[in-house]
Amino acid sequence: MTAPPADTRDGGPRLPRGFVATIAAGSVLQALNASTMTVALIDIRDAFDAGAAASWLISGLYLATAVGSPTAGRLADRVGARRVFLVSLALTALSSLLAPLAPDLGWLIALRILLGLGTCAAFPAGVAMLRAESDRRGMALPAGALSLLAIAGQVMVAFGPVLGGVLVTWQGWQAIFLINVPLALAVTALAWKHLPADPPRERTSTTAVLRALDLPGAALFTAAAAVLMLFLLSLATTPNWWLAAALVVLVAAFAAFEARVPDPFADVRMLARNRALAVTYLRTALTYVAFYTVFYGYPMWLQNARGLSPDAAGLVVLPIALLAMVAVAAAGPVMRRSGHHPVLVAGSVALLAGGLGLTWLHSASPLVWLLLVAAVLGVPNGFNNIGNQAAMYRQADAADAGMASGLYRTSQYVGANIAAAVIELGFAGPAADAGLHRLGTVVAVISAALLAGALLEQVLGHRRGGRRSPTAHS
Repeated sequence: MTAPPADTRDGGPRLPRGFVATIAAGSVLQALNASTMTVALIDIRDAFDAGAAASWLISGLYLATAVGSPTAGRLADRVGARRVFLVSLALTALSSLLAPLAPDLGWLIALRILLGLGTCAAFPAGVAMLRAESDRRGMALPAGALSLLAIAGQVMVAFGPVLGGVLVTWQGWQAIFLINVPLALAVTALAWKHLPADPPRERTSTTAVLRALDLPGAALFTAAAAVLMLFLLSLATTPNWWLAAALVVLVAAFAAFEARVPDPFADVRMLARNRALAVTYLRTALTYVAFYTVFYGYPMWLQNARGLSPDAAGLVVLPIALLAMVAVAAAGPVMRRSGHHPVLVAGSVALLAGGLGLTWLHSASPLVWLLLVAAVLGVPNGFNNIGNQAAMYRQADAADAGMASGLYRTSQYVGANIAAAVIELGFAGPAADAGLHRLGTVVAVISAALLAGALLEQVLGHRRGGRRSPTAHS
């Protein structure tokens, strides 16, 4: 179909609301499926009598997302963004329909990975359509459209655990998958109505498309991430040092291969010449190790040790996402005045306070303390997220902006994968008080390292005297 006319109310032209809303609706399915699992994992473990292997339901989704997001973006450029968007919805619906029928945990993990590939593709395809439609209309890429995508994702993270808790309590863990089917079908109907057809393209062979995707590089990255996860899980019993050796070999092979590829999955040459950006990726990964340790570990403890139902646990963790949204709004003016360093310092301090708060809680703690700790932990999620994004945009060269943004998302999901192993090692069985205290200690140690790094970066920046204007930082 042809694109609808631009909305010109309230001044200059804007992209059609139905067009932007459809892209936002498809993009938030990833956040929905990440957040509903926080309150369903206990029930799935019980249903399949699973132990540490159940953590692959978390790490599998994020590993698929880390690899699938940049790959889907490249596919959108080569075969058409609308086509990739629609295929992503089909994969989401198919995997969600089959997941409740999984005969064992292995099949469920495989379908969860397929779900991750489906849900992650909508965002890069959607952003490609936003840019293409803006260029076609002669408009600058509207910040309002991108803000809507970000806000929609935050809202879904906020209410995903609540919705997941209601679904699990009402119909069991299967419902968190089945809810995707009508949602994917509804977004598909909107896509057929509101998304313009892909422009004609030169016919390209399948071999040429696959070569441009750097699938060998993606495969090496996937193998290294999976081996890292297996090694970390082995620490719970007997460390498997062969896995550690294999990890070193895979990382070296990945770096060597990517350095020679013209269009790499991850541009290691860019990281070598831009060490400040590489440090930002490391800081982002550590930040998300801490965040996802809390985001998944805290609801597990609330259900297993505190004895809350899934829906009640979802309500208790709601302040984490709500305060994150408030923190994002508050961080904007701070960054315009002073840059991203104060935001990262404040976020690290709040994360340290929240981690220490987890070490103080126990199964008989008053409800108000549970909510207060959740609220404190929401502040660093907002501050550190926007602070790291601002640092990445400042440090990346203009020519590397697309690759830099993709690697930023990948660093987030690498942190999420490590967090899944940290949760298993911390609880070492049923989620009890001692395990929560260990997780809180890990979060506190990470936050102390982040705080030291943020302060050091701020001091060095002042000494160089080269800090840009606050506006440029944000």
